[in-house]
Amino acid sequence: MTGMTMINDAALETIVGGAVRTVKNTSVGYAFVRIQPGLKSRVLGKISNGRKVNTTGKRVHKDGYTWYEIAIKNGRGWVAGSLLGL
Repeated sequence: MTGMTMINDAALETIVGGAVRTVKNTSVGYAFVRIQPGLKSRVLGKISNGRKVNTTGKRVHKDGYTWYEIAIKNGRGWVAGSLLGL
């Protein structure tokens, strides 16, 4: 997916009570952030390996993965738990 927006630190939101997680070292160098949990959900952007994100505490099991909601300024996104250091 060329032209995909890279979500940087300025776009990530810190929330009270959220857990800080780190994007694992994936083979492609990033993790997709989706609008809803699930592999067929639209991709909002991507987050580089090693970047820290705040989860909101919401999680959903879908498509064989546990998806974690993350805080992004002006909204929320979802990342597969297998891509996050828990």
